[in-house]
Amino acid sequence: MKKLALIALVSIALGSCTTNPKNSKGTLENPNIIFIYLDDLGYGDLSAYGATELATPNMDFLANNGRKFTNGYATSATCTPSRYALLTGQYPWRNRNAKILPGTAPLLIDTAQITLPKMLRSHGYETAVIGKWHLGLGLGNVNWNTHISPGPNEVGFDYSFIMAATQDRVPTVYIKDGDVYNLDVNDPIEIDYENNFPGEPTGENSPHLVKMKADAQHNRTVVNGVPRIGHMKGGQSARWVDEDMADDFLKEVQAYITTKKDKPFFLYYGFQQPHVPRTPHPRFVGATGMGPRGDVIAEADWCIGELIKTLEQEGLLENTLIFLSSDNGPVLDDGYVDYAIEKLGNHSPSGGLRGGKYSLFEAGTRVPFVTYWKGTIEPSTSDAIISQVDWLSSLSSMFDASTPEIDSENHLNLLLGKTNEGRKDLILEATSRTAYRQGDWVLIPPHPGPKMFFTKGIESGNGDEYQLYNLAEDASQKNNLAEKLPEKREQMMQNYLAIVGDVYKSTSNLRFD
Repeated sequence: MKKLALIALVSIALGSCTTNPKNSKGTLENPNIIFIYLDDLGYGDLSAYGATELATPNMDFLANNGRKFTNGYATSATCTPSRYALLTGQYPWRNRNAKILPGTAPLLIDTAQITLPKMLRSHGYETAVIGKWHLGLGLGNVNWNTHISPGPNEVGFDYSFIMAATQDRVPTVYIKDGDVYNLDVNDPIEIDYENNFPGEPTGENSPHLVKMKADAQHNRTVVNGVPRIGHMKGGQSARWVDEDMADDFLKEVQAYITTKKDKPFFLYYGFQQPHVPRTPHPRFVGATGMGPRGDVIAEADWCIGELIKTLEQEGLLENTLIFLSSDNGPVLDDGYVDYAIEKLGNHSPSGGLRGGKYSLFEAGTRVPFVTYWKGTIEPSTSDAIISQVDWLSSLSSMFDASTPEIDSENHLNLLLGKTNEGRKDLILEATSRTAYRQGDWVLIPPHPGPKMFFTKGIESGNGDEYQLYNLAEDASQKNNLAEKLPEKREQMMQNYLAIVGDVYKSTSNLRFD
């Protein structure tokens, strides 16, 4: 795979030594490309997708004036795997390390792999990632007080301003182009996910410092009144203020756009909302009546509105292709006491789908999925199957560039609204378990494990029996047809095994003899 990726990258680079203002698809100029990637946003969290209790006017603007997909998928029901697939065009279950990573994990993407930013950079694009990363850094033993490499800049991004993992994990600092931002060298950072440092307060031993109660997993080092996963010492001047995080990332995004507007750019804007801890800026506290989860969605929507305004002010909106989606489905109770369940009211984050984050059922991976390009994409709704893993090959086709043997498919015409033909089938993944969608049908093969994540209040999709659903007739997956339609089940299973093969056999409790 490494050899193929290198060959593909060399051939792409050789074929694009100069930037061509026109491409074979008829676009007058190579468009700027922005990925707006939210975190734990559910299929039903946008009013454009049916929410009636929560207003998201700026996300709705993109959805209602662009192409809204009703069968758009993240590859996984958790964050790191979906982000890996988005950038590499490879299903995450093919990489056994593509799981939810701690803040100290090594870089997950091989620096020899083809990536979406590498491909675009070879065609004259400036590339940047701003916001959540969560794909690992370094080689597994990071010294946070020196330059950190490899990272985003070694897999195709010219500029990076990121948080290493998640808002609920240490280190709670920003990293700019491989260096901790605002670090005082006289106050070095130390990180340990197993043991606390002597004398350092935690949520458990210093509850008086805590402004947000957490479960045992999240009750370690306290930063800004919020206990985290893992232990951290030092780096006081570099530590973020959670309530300012949305503004911090937005300012970076706006500055990047205004300084790079004279060349085509690719911007991956990774939101932390509505992932826990949910810490809206005071401007948004009480904005929705749904507590912190609703308020940070309103905050994220406002940020998107400000992004759109910046593009308009710089005269870039008509030449910017925008993707809007989420890394996985919704979760309400995920480690902190913020009353997301109690204050939900009549709102359905899953939009009537079954399951949620961590789940093999539809709400785990079917997410809001929008493409917007003013004047190029006509307003429309598509029920075609499309996945974020397809973004790499689809965008490569804008330059007639070939990609190596990856899982990504070219569906550029679908994304631009020129056709309604999408994927024939798709593998869905949740915490190392997989399922199979083909047309209107979804097969969840037997998987060992609990049927319910009780601490999350979400069904896992696990079970000892086959599950077969016709989504055209049963979108909420209430009617298991596996026993009634054994021939259909067997045909789906064979097609599924032809793709996942030994990966499923090694994790299932079935015999294959």
